[in-house]
Formats: sequence, C-alpha cells, structure tokens
Amino acid sequence: MCCKVLGILELAKPFGKWCPHCDIGKGCKIYDTRPQECRTFHCLWLADSRMPDHWKPDRSKIVITTGWNGNSLELRCDPGHAGAWRKEPYYSEIMELAMKARSIDGAVFIVINESSTLVAPEGEFPLGKVDLDDRVVQEMRGTRLVNVRVIRKDKAG
Repeated sequence: MCCKVLGILELAKPFGKWCPHCDIGKGCKIYDTRPQECRTFHCLWLADSRMPDHWKPDRSKIVITTGWNGNSLELRCDPGHAGAWRKEPYYSEIMELAMKARSIDGAVFIVINESSTLVAPEGEFPLGKVDLDDRVVQEMRGTRLVNVRVIRKDKAG
C-alpha cells in the first residue's frame, strides 16, 4: 500500500498511484537502489508491535505514519477505498486515537491523495491540501475543538 498511497518526489510518483517499480503483491523491483524517501519510510504497522493485524495496510487499505510533529498520526487511505477508515473496527479505533492524540497536543489526519481531514472527538474538519510548510491551527473553546484552519506558508508571518 505504501507503494500506492505515498508520493515519492525522487520518482515523480504522485499520491494515490501505484509506483511503476512496484510488483503488486510481491514488492519493490528496485529495492536495493530505491530512493532515500523509500529507505527512510517507516509504516507504523511494521514499526509498532502494538498494532493489531487488521491494520495491516493490504487488509485495511490504510498506511499509518507519524505526523511531522511526532504527536500526530496520518492515516493515508488508498483512494480506491477512500471510505475504508469509516468502516469498523477502524472508525472506532481512529476515534480512540484522536482522544489519545488530543491528550498530547497531537491530532489524527486522514489523508486521501493530497487532501487531509483532521479527525477529532468533536467531528471531522476537512482541510484540503496541506503542505509540509503549512501550519494547522486548532482553535479550542475550553477543552472543545471548535475550528481548524490551515495557515499557508506563503501567508505566515
């Protein structure tokens, strides 16, 4: 799934399309010479022994990665199965993850191609495309999330 859902700059591979070097169901045909982006990628299903088997990306159609700040999770869905995250047991577990992320000033993002949605206990906040240099600002009223906005890198002060 990572060979489909992730974008790879060095290969000019867009998000949501199979990598031309992927032998689907078997693996990478250029594994020994794969780009650095691929070498440094760590799927949480492989890296975290606490992840249950049903989260295996080829089963769930979701690749889980840590977010840029280390406190957040990005759940990158196969665009051919864009609603996979809404199915059980995934949805309930995503809501639990959102609660845990809140407690450490993190967040859970669903990413389909280049479109992101922040999932919080209060609901879903569609964000559209969020670049690495953009900031996602969560506006709280007490302990309740009331709004989320993206501050674009070109608009940041």
